[in-house]
Amino acid sequence: MHQAVEIPPPAVAGFERLEQIKILGVTITRKFSVTPHINYLLAACAQTLFALRTLRHHGLHNNSVQAIFQATVVAKLIYASPAWVGFANGANRSRLEAFLKRSVSFGYRSASSPNFARIVDEADNKLFRNILSNTAHLLHSLLPPLRDSHYNLRDRSHPHQLPTRTTALRDCNFIIRILYKKAGSSPAH
Repeated sequence: MHQAVEIPPPAVAGFERLEQIKILGVTITRKFSVTPHINYLLAACAQTLFALRTLRHHGLHNNSVQAIFQATVVAKLIYASPAWVGFANGANRSRLEAFLKRSVSFGYRSASSPNFARIVDEADNKLFRNILSNTAHLLHSLLPPLRDSHYNLRDRSHPHQLPTRTTALRDCNFIIRILYKKAGSSPAH
């Protein structure tokens, strides 16, 4: 059996072909992997944990340590998450979940704090509500047309038609992912 050889498109004069790019702080590879981004996030968050441990040793109260953790580490983890989390594979999501679980065992988070999946889900929902309610929102124009519905059988979380699913890559897109999630079906192939 022959291994398929991937032939990249011809180079364009004056442009350098990159394996990955960092856009607004999010690193994505040419194959739409966010593993380098998650590696960076976990390393940066580990450095912050060292700083928190130092503050704790200097007498900072545990409630304050947890508030700082939430404001720095959790905020860093969910920065732009609607844009990249759809491209994160199961191993990457597990690494992020494990990091947050370890922070609970070290006392940086409360045991009742939400897990990574729930935090990201809340960020997705907040952005989607903003897009739906604000016609001037930059992403509002990316929404599909409204559904032509003559029946009011049950409340729907959005009035838009579900776009046709074409590729697994497209299903990772925030708009497609959230529309299908809100409709109660998964866009994954």
